[in-house]
Amino acid sequence: MYGPSQIARRVLQGGTAFLLALFLCSPALAMAAGVTAESGTQDVRMLVPVGHTVGIKLFARGVVVVKLSDGGTPAKECGLQTGDVIVKCGGVSVTSTEQFQALLQKNGDASTDLQVRRDGDSMTLAVEPEQNDQGVYCIGAWIRDSMAGIGTMTYYDPATGVFGALGHGITDVDTALLMPFSNGSILPSTVKAVKKGEAGSAGELRGDFDLSRDLGDLYANTDCGIFGTLETADYGLGEAVPIGEAKPGAAVIRSNVEGDSVEEYTVEILKVVSNAADGRDLVLSVTDPDLIAATGGIVQGMSGSPIIQNGKLVGAVTHVLLNSPEKGYGISIQRMLEAAETTQDRP
Repeated sequence: MYGPSQIARRVLQGGTAFLLALFLCSPALAMAAGVTAESGTQDVRMLVPVGHTVGIKLFARGVVVVKLSDGGTPAKECGLQTGDVIVKCGGVSVTSTEQFQALLQKNGDASTDLQVRRDGDSMTLAVEPEQNDQGVYCIGAWIRDSMAGIGTMTYYDPATGVFGALGHGITDVDTALLMPFSNGSILPSTVKAVKKGEAGSAGELRGDFDLSRDLGDLYANTDCGIFGTLETADYGLGEAVPIGEAKPGAAVIRSNVEGDSVEEYTVEILKVVSNAADGRDLVLSVTDPDLIAATGGIVQGMSGSPIIQNGKLVGAVTHVLLNSPEKGYGISIQRMLEAAETTQDRP
C-alpha cells in the first residue's frame, strides 16, 4: 500500500511533528453537473487530468487517540481505546492537542467527562487525570490532531472549481483509521528527489512545499480520496477530457516525478475488478522504461496520478504491490466522482 511521503507538521506550522499515511476506497457511480461535451444524445462529463504533486495539510475534528501508555493509566481505567476521537473535554469542544492539554491542566485531578466518537457512535467517559513527575496532569494517551504530506492531484473540474486527489483516504499512521476531518488545504509542491521502489520496500517522492500560499481548501477526506476547491486554476492545468470506463489494455498515467514537470508514462491495465469492496478497481503494470528507471515503478507520492485510456480519464493510481513495485492498483474515476459529490455539502 502507498500514499504520500511522511513530512513533519513543524514544516507547515511549527508544532509537534506529526505524520501522514494514506489508505483506500469504497463503492460508487455518478455524473453531476460539470463541463460537458455532446456525444450523440448524451452529455459526457469533462475533467482536467492533472497529475501534479501537491502538499497537503489536514486537521482533525477533535483529537485522535493513537496509543495508550503501558501500565494502569487514567485513559485505560476510563475505557478509552486506540482509535477513539476525543471531541469534547468537560463540555468544551476539543480543537487541538495543545488545547486539550490546557483543558486537562485547568480541570486538574477532578473527574472530567470526555465525549468520544468510536466506530461512528458517540459516548461519554469519565476520566480522572493524574500528575506526572513534572506536575503536569496527564491521562496516559498519545493523541494527534493533524497530518501533512505530499500526494498527486487527480482531476480538476473547470465548471465547479472542485478537485480530487490521492484516490484513497488519509489515515492515521498508527491506527490505520481514516482521519476524522475538520479542515485542510493544499499547497504548491515541487519534487526534489526520488527514493526508488524495490521489492519489499516502497519508494517515495520527496518534495518541498511553497508555504507562502494555499492553492485551495479541502472539504472532505473519504475512502476514495480527498476533495476540495481550487482558488486558482493556473497550477499547470491542461485541457479537459471526457471521463470513461477502464478496460484491459494500454493506457497512460500523468505523474510529476521530477521538479514541476508532469509527464505521461505508459502502463497496462491488466484487469478491471467489478464491485471491488476495497476500491482496488484496476490492476496496473508500469511499462514505461523512463518511469521504471526514475522511480522503479509506483512509489509513495504518486498516489492520485490520473489514468487516461483512449483519450478518456478512467481512474487514478492508488497502491503499489510491495513485492513488485512495477505493479499496483487504481480506483475508477466513477468512484472518486461519487465520493466528491456526496460529501460536498456535508457539514
